[in-house]
Parts: sequence; structure tokens; C-alpha cells
Amino acid sequence: MLVLGGIAWPVMDYLGVFSDQGDPVSFGQPEPGQDGQAGGDSGKQKKDSKVSFPTGPKADFRVQSHLDDGTTIGVVTLHGKKSGFTGKVWVWAPKQYKEAKYAKSGFPVMIALPGGNGYPTNYWMGTDLKLQSTIAKESLEGKSLPFVLAMPVLNPDAKNYYDGSDIPGQPKMGTWLTEDVPDLMKANFRTLKSRDGWAFMGSSSGGFSGLKAVLKDPNKFKAVIASGPDIVPDSPLWAGHEAEKAANNPEKLAEKLIAAKHPDVYLAFQVGTKEHTVMPKVKKFIQQYGNKGPVKTHLQVIQGGEHNGKTYVQGMANGSLQWISEHMEGPTPAS
Repeated sequence: MLVLGGIAWPVMDYLGVFSDQGDPVSFGQPEPGQDGQAGGDSGKQKKDSKVSFPTGPKADFRVQSHLDDGTTIGVVTLHGKKSGFTGKVWVWAPKQYKEAKYAKSGFPVMIALPGGNGYPTNYWMGTDLKLQSTIAKESLEGKSLPFVLAMPVLNPDAKNYYDGSDIPGQPKMGTWLTEDVPDLMKANFRTLKSRDGWAFMGSSSGGFSGLKAVLKDPNKFKAVIASGPDIVPDSPLWAGHEAEKAANNPEKLAEKLIAAKHPDVYLAFQVGTKEHTVMPKVKKFIQQYGNKGPVKTHLQVIQGGEHNGKTYVQGMANGSLQWISEHMEGPTPAS
């Protein structure tokens, strides 16, 4: 009986019989009533502090899964107040986030975007690609900052690509990614007030969206890891809106930023050697705009790499995470 039980338990747990999936999960936010509000220390924030304590309202995060180190991936349905779009966002915080020595420290946030349809799920929220465990390992080895991850859906449906943008007449996915999702993280996590604590990463169309977000709003976001990215907007939904399309074109945005001469942004590109159609486009962009004025670039060529998440996490571990971490900040104690 004991032997059979020992075999049956992990099988049943894998199948979800004993899983806590769907249960409420807290990422260290004070419960309502502590310090007078759901945001806890939000009432005590100092104007000169680099740290932004959770402002509330406290989101209803639910357990999605767990990592071997005991950390949890949670999920919430976010009703975007600024975009008007409602979708899911998965979140994860590294072990350091709950350690006593960092109790009053703000953490850097990375918004991780998938490729493909990016709807109704974000494939980075699973543990199979090992994004979270890679960041955990690299941060413990001093090769990466301990990023808190936000993993939102990329598109509002599985029919079209929206280029992470506010295409006229369509759901405002640019506002969703660059305003509503950051607002969710500020409401529920200790973050940094400055752009030094905010980055994107993404693959394929998600890589484009992250690249474009940093170039379009460099005062809010400082860095991106763009893996196998598209370089120019290509959604068919831009038809008839050429001016708006141009305003979301990374090439034109890079030109504008170089002319402005500030602020610096850090663009880490990743391409596998088997991505024959992507490599020339990325190299062309770097040749034209890379390391000119405020546009700082880094290219991680992944030997044998293909157009997939597994390849890109490998590249992150081999240098991309370390490169952007060297130009960002956190964890930072409150003043």
C-alpha cells in the first residue's frame, strides 16, 4: 500500500488532484487593514525615495504553478483602466523578494512578451521554457538582477497581430502593455520609480513590441531583450493609418532618439544562427542605429539556435541578462 501510495501521489499531484492551482496567492503585499490600506507602506512613501511601495488596490492573484525553489507563478485578470482592454497577466517574483534584508527594497520589473498569437496565454508563464528558473539562477550567481516578471497576453484575440500598438479603431494594446501592466505591478509590488528599474523582453512579435516600447517611451523603460524580433510594424490592421504606423516603427523611433541625443536605451538583440531570415534584418538595424548616441546595442548570436523560446532563454543565460543588468538598478533600498 505504501509503495502504491508513493507512486500514486506524484501522479495525482501532476494531474492536479492535490494541486493548489487557482488558490489565492500573495506576493508579500500586506493584507487589507495592515498599515491602514491594502497597499501597506504606500501611505508612508517619501518623495525623495527611489522605491515605490505597493499603491493598491491589491489584485486577486491566483496560483498558476510553482518552481522547485518554492516561488510561485500567479495569474490575474486585469481590467485595464487606461486601455479599456481586459486580459490575463501572469506574475512571478524571485526568492530575494521575500527575504528580510530586501523587505524595504524596490525590485526591477521585466515585462516578458511571447511571440505567435500571444493569446489567450503567454507561453513564458509556463515552467517548461525555464525563464523564471534561469533568472533565479543567474541572479544568485550575480549575473542578473532579480527581476520581478510580468507576463501579459500580447494580443486581444488569436486572429491578428496588433504590433503591441494602439492601432486606430482597434483595442489599445500599446497602452495595455506600457501603462496598464506597469500600473498593475506598481499597485502590487515594491518597484523602482525611475526607468532604471523597468525593462521588456520578448520573442518574435513580442520582441518587436518590447523593442518598440523602449524606443517610443525611453523615459519609462530603459532596456529590452529582443529575441528574433520583427523590426518594422507589419500588422494588416495598419491599412489606412500610415502616419500612426510610422509612429510605431522602431527604425524611425531610433532615428528620432539619436537626434534627441538622450536618454540612453539598451537594446539586447538575440538571434539563433538558424534564423536565416531574421539575422540580416537585425544586423542591418544594428549597423544603421546601433551604438550611435543614446541607442546602445548588443547582439547575442546563439549557435545552432532556432526561432523558439528555448533558444532565447539559452541566450539570456549566456550574456543578454547580464548585459542589460549592468545598465539597470535593483534591488534598491528605500531612503
